[in-house]
Parts: sequence; C-alpha cells; structure tokens
Amino acid sequence: MGSRILKISKYKPSIFQGSLKLSSRRAGISLTVEHPAERFIRQGLFVTLVVLICAYGYFVTASILNVIARKEAIAQSASLESTVALLERDYYALAAAVKPDQGARLGLAPVSDTKYVRRPGTVGALDSQPNEL
Repeated sequence: MGSRILKISKYKPSIFQGSLKLSSRRAGISLTVEHPAERFIRQGLFVTLVVLICAYGYFVTASILNVIARKEAIAQSASLESTVALLERDYYALAAAVKPDQGARLGLAPVSDTKYVRRPGTVGALDSQPNEL
C-alpha cells in the first residue's frame, strides 16, 4: 500500500504547486519551474546585500574614528594653547625688562634722518595684450 501511495503522489500535484496567469501572452507561469533570470536576480540581491553590509561597516568605523580623532585634536589644541600662553608670559616678562637705553649697548642707533621711498605709478602693473599668452 505504501508503494502505491508513492506512485499516486508522484503524479498528483502538491497543494503548493500551481500556476499564475501574470500576462496574457502566456497561458500561465508555473511556480515549480525556476525562471531563467531568477538565479541572476538572487545573486545580484546577495551581492547588493554584501556591499551594503560592507558600506555600513565602513561608515560606522569611519564615524567612530572621526570622533576619536576629534577628541585627540581637542586635547592637543588645549595642550598647544597652554604652551603658547606660557611662551607669551615669558615674552612679556622679557620685553618689560628691555629699556631704550640698552639699545646702544646692543649696537642700535636712533633713527633721526628718515627718508621714505615713493614710486610713481602702480608697482607690479603689467601691460598685456588681449589674447596673449
């Protein structure tokens, strides 16, 4: 009896089998037969999924690294600001100690006869012909 049922079920369609009439050109499309483009579409969707997962990982990693780099840049900027503040403090302390009478000891002379140079016209103007290289 078991072999007889197997023989009958071999020719009897399953409840999951059937056909859909999706276009008027064909009499019907069987759900049991693979469409010729189905394998390529499945592969394309799989490749697209892998690319999207890789892109997601890249953008998450890039944003995390940017946050870390920003925190390091802020810390380095604060360190440089404190270094500049210390240098400015030392500069103003040394500049206050320098007096005008110490200039002669350093070999500097006061400027008494000042002459200025004036060039008539525009300096650096170039007369060029149109369409000239």
